[in-house]
Amino acid sequence: MDRRAFLEKTIGASLVFGTYAATGYPNNFLSSPSLLPFDLVAIKGGEPDLLFDKGIEALGGMQMFINKGQKVVIKPNIGWDVSPDRAGNTHPKLIKRIIEHCTRVGAKEVYVVDHTCDEWQRCYSNSGIERAVKDAGGKIAPGNSESYYHEIKIPKGKSLTSSKEHELILGADVFINVPILKSHSGTSLTIAMKNLMGNVWDRRYWHRNDLHQCIADFASYRKPTLNIVDAFNVMKANGPKGVSVEDVVTMKAQLISTDIVAIDAAAAKLFGLKPDDVEYIRIASDMKIGRKDLDKMNIKRINV
Repeated sequence: MDRRAFLEKTIGASLVFGTYAATGYPNNFLSSPSLLPFDLVAIKGGEPDLLFDKGIEALGGMQMFINKGQKVVIKPNIGWDVSPDRAGNTHPKLIKRIIEHCTRVGAKEVYVVDHTCDEWQRCYSNSGIERAVKDAGGKIAPGNSESYYHEIKIPKGKSLTSSKEHELILGADVFINVPILKSHSGTSLTIAMKNLMGNVWDRRYWHRNDLHQCIADFASYRKPTLNIVDAFNVMKANGPKGVSVEDVVTMKAQLISTDIVAIDAAAAKLFGLKPDDVEYIRIASDMKIGRKDLDKMNIKRINV
């Protein structure tokens, strides 16, 4: 299959012939908050794969988010050429287990992709994520060429009104966002909303044009089907890449929610900050992209 045929099959003619229009992921009716038993699940006390088992079970299982035969794309943080103990990237055990759950409920294909900051092949390999994806039967895909990215419009954006997003994510039936919680020199924290910077090609524009507003703007475009925050090992200083394992605290925690603002607010509290201490969380809440009123949410807390 040539590249044009691939795009027409997986993404649609609208993208091949012009700008992609945001319509939401097709399965979103399954993950409507009104159909889920909880707004957010917070799990702690075990290994990353066990934490996910318990958390997704509390939400009714992966079948609440995936139909048989659907194409799933997972977006971890694989931005840095560091080993898992440095907590610069999402934990490979978590990615492996998410793929296994997707496959178990009948996903046709499960891709994993990121637009890395360091050299992509070293990031994929040294993070342990490439091996984890292959062991679980998933497909690891590159994000290192502008040719993979296609123009989108962001109707609700204020500073960011257009961008180029990776074609695999544009063509996904189900998009799962799996950041790691860690410090960030430019935004205090990087969590779920900021992890979506790895979906796009030109991140420099964001840094030059009100980074916090751009992060919130992009979150208004299409919300992930599911967000899973890895807080097993948390980089408390010198992020986003860190300097050594001395930057890392083991928390053995994980958060799961369909609300990308709520999960960032909860992660900020877990880190030891108030949600409003992180400007893009406040902006996204003001834009009605999601909620940060954690005290009014139905939160399931699980100790493993």
